[in-house]
Amino acid sequence: MTKKLGVVEDTLFVPMLGRIYASENCRDILYDKKALELKEKLPEGLIENDTQTQYTLLASASRSANVDRYIQDFLSRSPEGIIVQLGCGLETAYYRNDNGHTKWYGIDLPHVIEYRKGLLEEAEREELISGDAFEKDWIEEIRKKHPDAPLLIVASGLFYYFEEEKVLSLLRMLKGYGEIEVLFDTVSKSGMTMMKKKHMKTVGHPDAKMYFYVDSAEELAAKIDAKVLAEEPFYAHIPKKGLQFSTKVSMVISDCFSMVKMIHLSLNK
Repeated sequence: MTKKLGVVEDTLFVPMLGRIYASENCRDILYDKKALELKEKLPEGLIENDTQTQYTLLASASRSANVDRYIQDFLSRSPEGIIVQLGCGLETAYYRNDNGHTKWYGIDLPHVIEYRKGLLEEAEREELISGDAFEKDWIEEIRKKHPDAPLLIVASGLFYYFEEEKVLSLLRMLKGYGEIEVLFDTVSKSGMTMMKKKHMKTVGHPDAKMYFYVDSAEELAAKIDAKVLAEEPFYAHIPKKGLQFSTKVSMVISDCFSMVKMIHLSLNK
């Protein structure tokens, strides 16, 4: 497992470490059996040399817990629906949410998909597609196989690293491909300032450039003629009992000022 990843791609280990930490210490937030199984396969020294705080570790775990909640709701409303994960990295949501029949797709750059396959074999109903998440090849491939199925497209921890117009172009492009919902996490402008100053340094990636933020989901939706299904504080559904005081305070402050949030859009008004 020696393949070199880029600065942005290398951040794929951050959410994995968060899921492992929560699974070992905060199971009421998230339990990820597959992440624990992969612990020994991660690069040597990665966990031992991790500089994160409990808050940054649980920020990653909270994202996964939030995504799980939305996926489960989507599948309860659309049992025939398809789950698509953009920038799938080392995501293990399939193993936490598989219902026995849903088809899952993971999209990422070719060398990331190659790296992932070295750790994780494709699951029974999971298919990995190598490509650029911002190009239309992957959505055309999926629509050829599932022309009418509702899609939930999850961009977990992805959009931060791209300019707003690139994200908007992707969302506008997807509007031409049937019934689609998009779920992603983001920050406000003040949250972006905090991410750049502190968060990325703490998680060990100070060189990762970040651009995209959303102060208002309604304003964002208006730019692409979409419908806001949800815009909620990041930690609203996260159990906080037993956490370090500093972690609780950071979560409360984040939610009070809407610094980090989940946004759920329907591209079909």
